[in-house]
Amino acid sequence: MSEIKTKKARPLRVTVTSDKMNKSRVGTMERLVKHPRYGRFVRRTTKIMFHDETNQTRAGDVVLVTPSRPLSSRKKFTLLQVVRKTEE
Repeated sequence: MSEIKTKKARPLRVTVTSDKMNKSRVGTMERLVKHPRYGRFVRRTTKIMFHDETNQTRAGDVVLVTPSRPLSSRKKFTLLQVVRKTEE
């Protein structure tokens, strides 16, 4: 019998930018990309919408999210853990 090995997805580090929805959050992921002509590193951001079942995150928190099955048309990630809370 052959075993099928599934690859675990790497969690992404995201900063929460919007917490106005119920059980849904929007976060931004920043990465550095080398410019093809000038060689300088440019900062790029990607918006990620993720599921937060208990509404525990607020804007400014740093969290880890992991890919999951599509929960809506834009929501394809779930909250894994909160890395850092913001002070208010």
